[in-house]
Formats: sequence, C-alpha cells, structure tokens
Amino acid sequence: MRPFKKLCLITTGLSLAVFAQPAFAQTTFNDVDEIIVTAPLRQAYQGDFTQLEIPQAELEINAQVLSDANVTDLVSALDLSASVSRQNNFGGLWNAFAVRGFVGDENLPSLYLVNGFNAGRGFAGPRDISGIESVEVLKGPKGALFGRGEPGGTVNLVTKRPTFETGGYVNLTAGSFDFYRADADFTTPVSDDLAVRLVGFYEDAGSFRETIETERWGFFPSVAYTPSERTQLVYELELSGQDIPFDRGIPAINNELGDVDIRTFLGEPSDGAYDASVTGHQLELQHDFNDNWSALVGFNYRDTSLEGFDTAATLSGFRQFLTQPIANGGNREILSRERRFRDYDAEYFVFRGEVAGEFDTGGLRHRVLIGADYDEFDNDQVFIRFRGQGVLGRLPEDAPDLLPINIFDPVFGQFDPLPEPDVFLADRLETTTSFGIFFQDQISLTDRLDVRVGFRYDDVSQDLDNRANNTQAEASDSRFSPQVGAVYEVNDNLSVYASYGENFRPFNLADTAGTEIDANVSTAIEAGINFQLFDGALQGTATLFQVEQDNILAVDDDFIAIPVGEAQSRGFEFDLNGQITDTIDFWLSYAYTDVGTENEFSDPNFGATIPEGTRLINVAENQLSVQVAKDFTDHGLPLRAGGGLLYVGERLGQFGDFFGLDQEFGEFELPSYVTVRAFLDLNITDEISARLDVDNIFNEDIFLNSFSALWVQPGAPRNFKVSLAYKF
Repeated sequence: MRPFKKLCLITTGLSLAVFAQPAFAQTTFNDVDEIIVTAPLRQAYQGDFTQLEIPQAELEINAQVLSDANVTDLVSALDLSASVSRQNNFGGLWNAFAVRGFVGDENLPSLYLVNGFNAGRGFAGPRDISGIESVEVLKGPKGALFGRGEPGGTVNLVTKRPTFETGGYVNLTAGSFDFYRADADFTTPVSDDLAVRLVGFYEDAGSFRETIETERWGFFPSVAYTPSERTQLVYELELSGQDIPFDRGIPAINNELGDVDIRTFLGEPSDGAYDASVTGHQLELQHDFNDNWSALVGFNYRDTSLEGFDTAATLSGFRQFLTQPIANGGNREILSRERRFRDYDAEYFVFRGEVAGEFDTGGLRHRVLIGADYDEFDNDQVFIRFRGQGVLGRLPEDAPDLLPINIFDPVFGQFDPLPEPDVFLADRLETTTSFGIFFQDQISLTDRLDVRVGFRYDDVSQDLDNRANNTQAEASDSRFSPQVGAVYEVNDNLSVYASYGENFRPFNLADTAGTEIDANVSTAIEAGINFQLFDGALQGTATLFQVEQDNILAVDDDFIAIPVGEAQSRGFEFDLNGQITDTIDFWLSYAYTDVGTENEFSDPNFGATIPEGTRLINVAENQLSVQVAKDFTDHGLPLRAGGGLLYVGERLGQFGDFFGLDQEFGEFELPSYVTVRAFLDLNITDEISARLDVDNIFNEDIFLNSFSALWVQPGAPRNFKVSLAYKF
C-alpha cells in the first residue's frame, strides 16, 4: 500500500492549486490540443517556414500523437520516429539514442535541445516528457544553426508554456509491476498581460526486473509576460529528481539470448539507487519590430548531478568467468562483477540571440536568420572502481574478489560488506567555453524555387584540471560549418528538395587524457519530397540520405578515448502523419538505415580488430512505427480507441568477437522484435475520462539495446495501465 499512499499524497499536493481556481471551460480530455500557446512567442532559431518550403526532412511528434502513445519518457517518445534508434543507456541512468545510425559520444548522454537550447548535456537522468508539448526530430547535421550536436540530426523539445485561456487536468495512472503516477497541468491568465502555467508529475514504479524500483518527480512552472502586442517575456523553471537503480540487464550465453530470465537482476540491491537531479532556468524575450522583423534573445542555466554505487558485470576478458575457456577456469553459470562509485556534477550556461526577418532585393525575397551564442559547460567527474584479479584457472569460490554471482540462481548479499571502490578512473574538472555566430538566408528565386544558404562559425576552448594526477591541459578549436539547399514547389501540395550540410563535435579533453584531437566532423547530403494530402490534413516526407563521419572515437582499457576512423550511414526514410478523416488520426514512420565502418580499426573496448564495413551497434537496417486512433460515440459518450506497432530489425549487439578468448563466441546480434499496443479512452462526462492501455499485447521477448553480450537491456513483457483524468 505504500506506493498507493504516496501517490495519493502527491496528487493532493499537485491538485490543491488547481481545484482552488475558478471553474474552467468544459472540454474533453481527448482534445489534448485544447491548451495551446496563444502568446506570440515563436519557436527559436529555426525560421518560419511551411513544410513544403524546408529543404530537408523534419518530423514533429505533436501532443495528440504523444497522448495516443501514452509515453512518459523521451526515448519511448522517440520510438515513434523510425529514424531514431535506442543506444546503450548507461544502465538506465540517461538518454541514449542515434539519429540516422549515428550517436555522438557513447560515454555521455545524447544531446538534445529544449526550445533551441542545448539541454541534454549533464547528468539529470532520463528525461520525462511531462511539461513537453511536442518533440521535433530535425534530421541531418544542424551545425550551421545550433553548433555542436549529434551527427545524424537534432532532437528539439518544445515545452508547454502559459496561455491566456484557463485550463488544466489531473491524471492518475496505475499499472503492472506496481506502477503509480500522477500528472497535473494548469494554466491561467493572472492579468491581461501575465499568465502562469504549473506542470508536475510524481512516479513511484516497480519493474518486471527483480528488485528494481524507481522514484521520480518533476515540477515545471512557467510565467509569460506580454507588456505589448509585439513583446513577450517567458520564464521557465525545471526541477526534477530521480532515484534510479543501475541495471546493466542480462548476459547472452554463447551469444544466445533466452537462457537467462529477463526478470533476473545481477547487481546488488544493497547498492541502492543513483540519485539524479536537475535545476534549470530558461528565459526568453521576443520583440517584433514590425510584421517582417523580430529579435529573440534567450538565457539558459542548468545544474545537474548524479551520484551512486553499482555492482555490474565486468567486461575485462581475463577477469570474466562467463567468457573464459572452461579449461582456464571459465564457468557458463557464473558472472564476474566489479563495483563502482560515481559522483558527477555539471553546470551549463548558454546565451543565444538572433534577428529574423525578410526583405526584397532585385525582385528576390530573402528570409534571414542572423544570430550568435555563447555557452560554458563545467563537467566535474569522480569515478572510482574496484575489481578483482584475473581468473587464471581459479574457481569462482576461490575468487571472491571478482564478486561472482550465479546468473540462473542469483544470491544477493554474499559479500558483506561489499568492497569499497579504490582505483580512481576519473577525478577531474573540465570546462568548455564556446562562442558561435550563425547566418541563414532562404532566397526565393521564383514563386516556386527557393535556395537556402547558411553557415556557422564556432570558436571552442577547453581547460582540464586532472586532479587524479595533478595535471592541467588546454585545447582550442574553431570550425566553419556551411549548409546549402534548394527546394522546388511542384504544386501547392508537393515539393522536391536537396541539401548539403556539415556538423562538428570537438572531443572532451577529459575523454582523451588531455590529448588534443581533431574534432569529429560529419557531412550529409539528402534529397527528397515533401507532400500533403486532403488539403494539408495528411503530410508526408520521403528522403534519401547519406551521412559520413570522420575521426570517430572509441575508449581503451583506461577509459581514454582514441580516434579509430570513419563511418558512413545511408538510407531511405518515409514519414506520413495527420488525419485520414475527421475522426481517424494516422501515423507512419519507416526507415532503412545502412550504417557501418569505412575502415578497419582496433577496438580497445574488447581488444578486437573491427573490419571495414562492420555495422554500428544497436542500429537496425529496418525500423517501422505505425499508430492509428479513431474517435467514436458510444451510447452518447465520446470514445477514442487505437493502437500502435513498432518493428525493430536485427541489430549488432557488440563490436567484434567476444574478447577473442573462446571460439564459442563470435558476432553477437540482438534479435528483431515486434510490439503491438492498444488503448481505449472513454469520456465519462465532459470533465472525467478513463483510459486503458495494453502494451506488448502478444507478450514478446524483446531486447532494446546493448553494449556487449554481457550488457543487454530487455524490454517489458505484456503490461497494463489504467488512468483516470479530471479535466476542466
């Protein structure tokens, strides 16, 4: 009963501010677009273009689509885009994804933007989408506008902001595996020129994984002030905390999954959970000088932290019973582990400003963005490890320093007390500062033909204070990132386009032992069509793309990054979404992605030689997401029903053969999977609705991502959620 009582308490607290307000206009809970931003603030740093005018592929996952999918975290929301694939999520401690097959730094969270500001940097834990209005997948390198980012594309989160219409809801959810959650959202004008919005959630959840429990909360208030019709100031606060157990999943035996129960946890529950937290502030001011010109300036500050202990499988080949030859002491039932402690803190400050407008010269229409930004990122890491000596023919009972555990019958607490980590792998502070200017001009050569040109210039400097060995290092880099594209509107419903762009990402000195290494550079070309059907109710994009990366890094046995070579991603994407009829919403996203290495290199993670043409891990060649929802009326009551399907093809689960120690081990692949989900949402009254969700209906065994055959993350079996919402 404890989680239910906590759910009731937090719900009461979240609801007090809402129920104390005057009555709202009556709306239906299904109509999630009822609460919209009516103030004049536009989305930052992208320009104002229709879909047919954009010379590259972009996908918006709007509020209705997110609601129909009933997702609560960012990576689950990104499953709706077939161009995005899940990556190794560091034991569940952060977001990790690849766009078009490429991920930035495998040892840091994936970067994403919030209202155009870099927000993925730091250690705040997995991002909840409470407080998020929509998720934008901006494909292709975005270096010409946003600077450093992921090579394959950029994810931008658009937040819920105050409106000048009163509305809100409270939603309670309970589900399988002791899942309990409360959400509340309330917005109202305070005066003619001031509005507030209060968004929050609390979640207390168990898991299909034994012993795993998480507790998460977030509060996202915002204020909008509009002193005139042409000026608006918006302030947003981000507060969240999470207690997240570190969970590396299960191992594959002889590269085969299925022998170890997906429920099996192989850490130590006594380690407790990692504590992740974030305090963030975002302030934006927009002023429209006239109907054609406006200025937008913004400030963002985030303070994040992550701290905790964990015990997990060691990837050191000669220490691992599970992968050693039997004659050398290997044992196919015993997993060797090591214990670690992390204390990560990060502060991030950014200032951005731009002027946007349009003008004519010589009969040509110009739509321009001119801007600059400055940011500073302080990354403070303490990372300590304990692990035992090699196996060397010993039996598990003779090597307690390897913290062995039986993968088929795990017994926790055998080692009491657990050994304290004693080897510093990191004790350092790295400060990165950068300044950039950007320019973009979309020129209308004719009524049908537009050309887009742009560039960004970045100047980056880094300072490393390595406290572990009392050394300091400095580095700097500058980069010019161009973009060019053209789009031709064949008619009012179809356009064709082509584009080229570059992206760069300087490497952290902390990851390279203070050694300055040339930045990771990506180049991309794409061509495709944008189209719309049914008077714009249904929109689609079909794209061919190619992305190349130079100077990719891997991490050696001392957790030092080294350059390993080049990789290429090429493929085809097709997105179609909108309304088929007035009552049917449709969503389809498909991607074919062929991504692999362009040269042979030695991977220090496993001491293996990786041949040219090797696929990158966790990226399927084929991925498909489909979702359909329909509105009905049953006995006079509004009803919305629908479902979705996610297909993910086979993926490489690890680079190279397994340590090269046992001929039983070879290339490891994660199997393909299909999950099907369904929901039913019934409006009992104008204010009250009830909802049922069933996920993984056919109870398939699914494996979401991995880093090696020893670290494989299984997905949840069939599960249910029921929700009750009050909207006013």
